[in-house]
Amino acid sequence: MAAIETNRSAQFRTAPVGLSLTRFVAAFTAWNDARATRKALSVLSDRELEDIGLSRADIASFSVR
Repeated sequence: MAAIETNRSAQFRTAPVGLSLTRFVAAFTAWNDARATRKALSVLSDRELEDIGLSRADIASFSVR
């Protein structure tokens, strides 16, 4: 008697969707972390930024890579 695997083809069809969803969530999380970092740093005074070794111009460098 021959056995037919019905689950294998379904796994291959859904894998790219799951992978792209995972990548989207990872990209969104990275973007949101960078946004929150920029927002937190932007409320600091120039003196406070200097204390941690940053300047106003450095804040823009915190972006998604």
